[in-house]
Amino acid sequence: MRKWNRFIFFEGDAVYKAIFMLSFLIASSTSAIADEILRMSTTTSTDNSGLLKELLPAFEAKTKIKVHVISVGTGKALELAKNGDVDVTLVHARAAEDKFMAAGHGVNRRDVMYNDFIIVGPINDPAHLQGTKDVIAAFRQLAASKAKFISRGDNSGTDQMEQSYWKAAGVKPEGAAYVSAGLGMGEVLTMAAQMGAYTLTDRATYGAYRAKTGLAIEVEGDPKMFNPYGIIAVNPAKYKDVNFQGANSLIEWITSAEGQKKIADFRVNGEQLFFPSYKK
Repeated sequence: MRKWNRFIFFEGDAVYKAIFMLSFLIASSTSAIADEILRMSTTTSTDNSGLLKELLPAFEAKTKIKVHVISVGTGKALELAKNGDVDVTLVHARAAEDKFMAAGHGVNRRDVMYNDFIIVGPINDPAHLQGTKDVIAAFRQLAASKAKFISRGDNSGTDQMEQSYWKAAGVKPEGAAYVSAGLGMGEVLTMAAQMGAYTLTDRATYGAYRAKTGLAIEVEGDPKMFNPYGIIAVNPAKYKDVNFQGANSLIEWITSAEGQKKIADFRVNGEQLFFPSYKK
């Protein structure tokens, strides 16, 4: 008699052993497919808005790939991808994305969707920004008003855009008027509401937090506030163990007619927060 783990076979049972081994291999293979993992770094806006909860279950059901999400600012999301700690990244800072690609860290970058940045603040609008269409003029007015401004301060796509606006404005709030939080967008919106302050936000996260913060949109509509999102696979030539096939599966799906429709159909309180990059 010969033992095989918890199963017992007699010497003459070659057929049964063969059947068992075949069943074991099939089960193992099926389990491996079902348990395939894809690691994705992404921005807090795609997570805080609820978009990923809408998109990923459909992708996972179709491909049997489980997506593990790391939600951070764009700078950190790209750093995780650069270090091979994730397989794919979904971010919104085009200049940083182009630099990432030029350095050879990523392949197969695709546009995915877009929305816009807005400046939000207290309903009483102490800096008198309401209705302003020029974001640079609004930032100058903010600095002059001494009103409190909460910055992400985390090298996210939103933070990078904010810093570019201050640079173009040629001025920046000083002292207690400027708070660098080092936090995600949802937390910063909450802080702004608690402190009666202004902040720059992507429209999607604001839409998800509007009811709980009571903040008002003060500045919107400037073409300079356009906010595109891109998805990039980590370069397998740099990291052999990345799930490149899984990354490409997600890229293909999210830019397909099905994925783009899911993005277009996503609503918070009846409002569309993201717009697909491709008309399918």
